[in-house]
Amino acid sequence: MSIRRDFEINSIDGNEGTQIKQYFHPDSHLEDIDYSLAQFTLESGKRSKLHKMLSSEVYYILEGEGMIHIDGKTFNVKKNDSAYVPPNSKQYIKNLGKDDLKFLCIVQPGWNANDEILLE
Repeated sequence: MSIRRDFEINSIDGNEGTQIKQYFHPDSHLEDIDYSLAQFTLESGKRSKLHKMLSSEVYYILEGEGMIHIDGKTFNVKKNDSAYVPPNSKQYIKNLGKDDLKFLCIVQPGWNANDEILLE
């Protein structure tokens, strides 16, 4: 059993241009999980860098509205929407709203710096 409280977690700068709060990760929190769970924040008008992951991802939008670009296709998203990003997909997310875009990201297997490739 593990409880993570949002106010106790520091944000870090993500390589792709977001602010990240890592809630759970198999390397540092729980040894019996093989995924990671993090909250991402993207400021109004900003977008993440084009990148791809060797892992699969699921995004769940908590606040705001945006656009996800996955392998040449564009999808508009807003609060309570979710998106599956297959492994090795070229992707970025852009904040289309006036407020921060906040979303959860589940990465399976757990996020690893060596599995993320920046394409710009």
